[in-house]
Amino acid sequence: MRKRSLTTATTLAVLFSSAALAATPASADSTAALPVRTTGDIVVDAVHQQVFVSDPLSGKIVVTDLNGKPFKEITTNLSGVQGLELSADSGTLYAAVQDLDAIAVLDTATDTETARYEVGDKPLSVALAGGKLWFGYGGAAQGNIGSVDLAAEDHKVTLGQDNGWYAAPLLDAAPGSSTLIAGAVGQSPVELASYDVSSGTAAKVASTREAGSNLGDLQVTPDGKDVVVASGAPYYQQLFRTSDLNEDGKYVTDAYPNSVAIAPDGTVAAGIDGSYEPDVYIFKPGSSEAVRTYDFPNTGTSSGSDLLARGGLAWAPDASRLFAVTSNSQGVYSLRVLNAPTKAAATVTVDAPATAARAKQLTVKGKVTSKVAVPAGTKLAVTRTDLESPKGKALAAAVTKADGTFTFTDTPPSGGKVTYKVAYAGDADHAAASGSDSVEVSRAKPTLTINNNGKVYSYGKDVKFTAHLGKTYTNRTVEIWADPFGGDKPNKLVKSGKVNSDGNLSVTLDLKRDTKVTAKFKGDSRYTSASAASTVGAQVSVSTSVSNHYKSKYTWNHTYYFFHKTKNPLITTRMPYYPGRAQKFEFEVYYQGRWYPGDPAYFKLGSDGVSRVTITGDHGEDVGWRFRVRSSYINSASGDTVNSTTHGAWKYFTFTR
Repeated sequence: MRKRSLTTATTLAVLFSSAALAATPASADSTAALPVRTTGDIVVDAVHQQVFVSDPLSGKIVVTDLNGKPFKEITTNLSGVQGLELSADSGTLYAAVQDLDAIAVLDTATDTETARYEVGDKPLSVALAGGKLWFGYGGAAQGNIGSVDLAAEDHKVTLGQDNGWYAAPLLDAAPGSSTLIAGAVGQSPVELASYDVSSGTAAKVASTREAGSNLGDLQVTPDGKDVVVASGAPYYQQLFRTSDLNEDGKYVTDAYPNSVAIAPDGTVAAGIDGSYEPDVYIFKPGSSEAVRTYDFPNTGTSSGSDLLARGGLAWAPDASRLFAVTSNSQGVYSLRVLNAPTKAAATVTVDAPATAARAKQLTVKGKVTSKVAVPAGTKLAVTRTDLESPKGKALAAAVTKADGTFTFTDTPPSGGKVTYKVAYAGDADHAAASGSDSVEVSRAKPTLTINNNGKVYSYGKDVKFTAHLGKTYTNRTVEIWADPFGGDKPNKLVKSGKVNSDGNLSVTLDLKRDTKVTAKFKGDSRYTSASAASTVGAQVSVSTSVSNHYKSKYTWNHTYYFFHKTKNPLITTRMPYYPGRAQKFEFEVYYQGRWYPGDPAYFKLGSDGVSRVTITGDHGEDVGWRFRVRSSYINSASGDTVNSTTHGAWKYFTFTR
């Protein structure tokens, strides 16, 4: 069986491990992918700041750093490598290599193999006890226990010390202990046995068939008094005394227990193979109620949550970290590093009113909850974030009552969204936590106007627009935006700046289209944002010329163009082009003192903005009559709505013989 953490047998090793862990301070929980196809065991070497994970299917041991990131693979003929055990000084790693009927010995300083012990058939697990290395081995119905004398020069291997096992048993022992515990993996009901190995041989002390069914994992408590068993059933981790294997308690989890790891201080991490429940439960020694749980989310694109691997838990020696191996339905394995797992998780809820008046006192309530009660009188840091203090302003600390509740009052100087964050720093028994809530604090509405709304200007007119801002608190900046009509012209910021002492900001625009001009004020901590719009019209330029006449003359109060009856008048109109634009062409005749209109027609402009209309017909009949024509742009009827209706000048003409 693996030794999941460094023992206290060597004082120097403990000092080294503490220094190593201090060199890499705990941070947020992390997850890193493991380059494995399956996993057999996991151990933590804090002295060299590394974690070993065996992969029996690929025949290798993956080495990661203490943040779970793989950096090395040991692949020297390790087909079927399963159980791992770390020496008391963390200098040697022992690995049971099933397919080779051997135990590999690795130097943890270099992560290289230094020796190999030929042992019995298919060794599954290894454990140090009574000065020897013990291993469970054997095939179906041939399980047995053997040992390697590490003190002997020839490392003598002794087999056949208990051949009554259903299959190769799982082994474990407390650090420095002479009591060895064995259990049958996958058996139902599970057989559990204890041995006294102080004499150098395994002498059975007790056995039981009450350890549930389908054993997944087991580990002896650091004091050697109990062994914690994780079997698929019952749905909790059982506790047995090592002296007689009578039940001594339980750690309540859920279906189906498959892992257990015990920290040097006795804290128990109990894991299950469950898709819909927490995967790992943390217990203080002797307590049946978990102080903390972990539910692993899905990694990658697989369906369902990640599941804890059998025997996939291991502690750092100082219990500052818990390492967990998980996998998903796509066969992707990950190593999760859980920081400060012995501290009970806490939750801080904050309840502020939904709305409040600025400069008026409000009350904020809340509660700190945890499975381990937070002491009354605990101070909580309070921070207010608002428009005046966007980086946050510390307020007086809130203090918890005996039930974890707290209240505090505040008078927000700023309007808008005000957020109160309450932070619990945690302590030796609790992880840090924080919560927040926001209140919408009222602000005054400023006065903002912009002139010229509804006016119509000639094409290309320079028009001055003035925005006026009334009283505000700190912000005196106004933006002026111009949005010409038509989808091809974007809304554009044309000026931004502080208003003058009269509250005014002006900009002059060259108007060639109908335009919506908007003044915007973004607000400040005491006044809301505001906007005001002015929509103005811009006419088009219309130029109409007459061709093919033989003379022009001022008569009948207008300039008339004279045409021979054999000539067709050509009327040329120019105006600004816009896709699809057409000019309205009107034709009128003068009779008995008044002008009579004909039916108007629309003629499209070319891309150069020009429209040419030829007036045809039998002009012999037109001799002596007076006529006039006019070109116009009519909003909407001329094919677009980007300008205001504009009429060109009338052009007068007549025919002669």
